[in-house]
Parts: sequence; C-alpha cells; structure tokens
Amino acid sequence: MTLSLPAVAKLNLFLHITGRRPDGYHNLQTLFQLLDYGDELHFKSRSDNQLNLQCNDLSLQGPDNLIIRAGRLLQQHTGCQLGCDIILDKKLPMGGGLGGGSSDAATTLLALNQLWQLKLNRQQLAALALQLGADVPLFVIGHSAFAEGVGEKLQPVELPEKIYLVVTPPCHVSTAEIFQHPDLIRNSPLLSLDTLFNNPWRNDCQPLVEQLQPIVALTLQWLLEYGPCRMTGTGASVFAEFPDTASAQHALTKLPANCRGFIAKGVNQSPVMAALADTEFNN
Repeated sequence: MTLSLPAVAKLNLFLHITGRRPDGYHNLQTLFQLLDYGDELHFKSRSDNQLNLQCNDLSLQGPDNLIIRAGRLLQQHTGCQLGCDIILDKKLPMGGGLGGGSSDAATTLLALNQLWQLKLNRQQLAALALQLGADVPLFVIGHSAFAEGVGEKLQPVELPEKIYLVVTPPCHVSTAEIFQHPDLIRNSPLLSLDTLFNNPWRNDCQPLVEQLQPIVALTLQWLLEYGPCRMTGTGASVFAEFPDTASAQHALTKLPANCRGFIAKGVNQSPVMAALADTEFNN
C-alpha cells in the first residue's frame, strides 16, 4: 500500500518565553498558525521492518533524521514488524523556524499508523510525538493552536485565514544555540490568551537573532516596507501578512538577493487531515 501526504509549515504569530525549567527547556506562550504549504512525503509499506528514506536533499538521508526516528519509535511502541520506503520532497528551508522537521516526523507518525493499521488515536500519537520534539504534537493534532509549557500544551484556536509572505535569508539559526544563549529574553510575564490577543505581538527570540545574524535584521527591514513583520520560531524565516495573494506576489518579485520566499495561506486545520480522511475512505 502507498500513501502520499503533505507536511505543512507553521508560523509563530507571537512567541513569549516565560522562564527556564530545571531540565534546561523553556516555558513559553505561543500562537501556532498552520500554513497550506510545506514538504511532501510518499510512503510505501514493506513486509520487513526496514525503514528507508530518500530525499532530494542528500544531507537529510541519515538514520538520525526525525522521519526515521518517528518510524522506529512507532515500531518500538507497538511491536509492529512492518517497515516502509519513504521519499521526502523537501521544500521548507532547514533552520527556518517553520517546523519542517517536526512536521515531517508528525506526518510520518500519522501515515505509518494508517499504513500499518495500528489504530492509535490522535492523542496517543501526540504523546509519542513529544518524545521527538516539542513542536511535533502540534502537527499530529493538526490544528492551529495556542501553546504553553514547552509547546506541548495545545489549545486549538480558530484564526482568520490570512495570506502570508514567508522569507528566509541566507543563514542558518541553531535553535539550541538561541535557547542556550545568556542574552535570550526569558522573563516575559504569563498572560491570559485574551490579553495576548489584544496586545501587540512579538517574538522574544527576535532581538537576539537579529544581533547574532544581521542578515535577519536586514531582511526584516526590507519586509517592513510592505507591512508589519516578525520572525517565526528561532528563525531565520520572517513573515508579513498581506491583504491578498496579488500584493504578496508583488513583494515576492522584489525579494532581496539570495533570499528564498513563498506565499501561503494560514489554515486552521492541517491539509494532512483531509488527505488522511480521503485515503481512509478510499482504502
């Protein structure tokens, strides 16, 4: 049996870091907006327990890829003896703060749960997903959400489905480096969701990343000509909201040299859910 599914990007519409935990992780408050754009994964079930990954970016094909780790975790948790050949069509930039690797892992959990007929429910898969990374449960649940804790305490929200231009400057930001840096803002007050929705939005990682990677600051300065803009996650990708696709397309044609960009619509439910529902019906 074969299955093809998207692995969509996310934006952090705001990101407040409220403290450092004893285990070294950070507590935060963030608003995750899912997009209708991302990677594509193709799965073909195997009768043995081998997990093989091919990718258009050869650097991602090693055994440490989150896709392979997700498959192994599912095998170990369920005792499943089946395997899978997986092809990843990578479109999202690495180190962009768009959740690409986490989304790939989540789509893998959802796909293999179906291909291998494991019948785990979404909450069981989300609990497994947290072992792979703080953002992975978001993509398993598949709905835009307000998040607290390390990002795993999710409250689904309905957001206006706006048009975004997402731009990635030519640099790579290490999430680990940002969260370990002494200059990171870590003392934002805990606020209610109502208060957060009614105040200007910001990203507590952005000042530090702009300092460490001046190209991010320059890209934000360019994007500011078209409207309010911010960084997503720990960067390096930045984004601005546009009234329509045509105006976003106009800005995209003016993209600074060496930057990558794409236009996407914010969605409340991940397209992977509709794709899974179709395959469940068809199979």
